[in-house]
Amino acid sequence: MTRRWVLALVSLNLLLLLALVFVYPHLMVSPGPLIAGHANIATDCFACHAPLRGAASSRCIACHALPDIGLRNTQGKPIARKTLKVSFHQDLLEQNCMTCHSDHAGPKLTQRSRKPFSHGLLRSNVREQCQTCHRAPADKLHTKITGNCSQCHAQTAWKPASFDHDKSFVLDRDHNVECVTCHVGNDYSRYTCYGCHEHTVQNVLREHRDEGIRDLDNCVRCHRSADGEGGEGGGDDD
Repeated sequence: MTRRWVLALVSLNLLLLLALVFVYPHLMVSPGPLIAGHANIATDCFACHAPLRGAASSRCIACHALPDIGLRNTQGKPIARKTLKVSFHQDLLEQNCMTCHSDHAGPKLTQRSRKPFSHGLLRSNVREQCQTCHRAPADKLHTKITGNCSQCHAQTAWKPASFDHDKSFVLDRDHNVECVTCHVGNDYSRYTCYGCHEHTVQNVLREHRDEGIRDLDNCVRCHRSADGEGGEGGGDDD
């Protein structure tokens, strides 16, 4: 076999491989199977990818309406979600689906350039409005709280919560009361000990005047629990 025939055979094989890439890209170059929701387009790579240019966000929103993402599928059927009540995709700073999403469940060729969702991707005017996107927890504590999510939770993760009530005051015995007893108006940045009949201003003044304590609104500075008398910092407070 002459050199010319060898080159022709190699060239023919290369052309055949190139043709197969365009005819059967899901078999030739796919990094892995698609997620279950896109199983119906598993053999149609060009539903999402432009030839030689990769995936394009414009092709995503051709099927997925921004206000419906995460709430309804492309047929308009509701998607069961426990916490998300509205779609936030229309409030992103830029509409680049590939920033967060890869529909291939196998090895991700662009994994290093893809990052998980961050609240920093949202427009600033909605970034602090947790209740706009999230359903409020329905447990006994959170049903008494209106807003103020950031006082206990960070946007990096809902858990663990940063607030530990025992570090401020132990809710034991007679102090295990409704939150509003101490935090008037659901304002958890402030508290008062004058919410019950025992801790009136007159009673507290009578007990603390002789000790020279003047700051009678910051009780937990000295009293961290109902056990015993005051703790640290029980002196004059100018």
